Amino acid sequence: MDIVTLLIVGLVAGLLASLIVGGAGYGILGDIAVGIGGAFLGSYIFVHAGWHAPWGGLGGTIFVATIGSAVLLVILHLVQGATKRRRSP
Repeated sequence: MDIVTLLIVGLVAGLLASLIVGGAGYGILGDIAVGIGGAFLGSYIFVHAGWHAPWGGLGGTIFVATIGSAVLLVILHLVQGATKRRRSP
């Protein structure tokens, strides 16, 4: 996968995951970073669970990356919430 495709997949997956999970977005660069990280996490989850994308090609890649990005965003929201609760008196 070339760098432009990776960035596009990351952006689309990050945007879709932020719409699914909700909450404040991280901006365009943050969404790309979450999307790329989510692509790695999604592929790890799918491989170890024995699952496959429902369709092949770029659509399947975006699907897996979106699932991974949503999981990553939930983890980030949980960590941010825990640190906010710990700081407040």
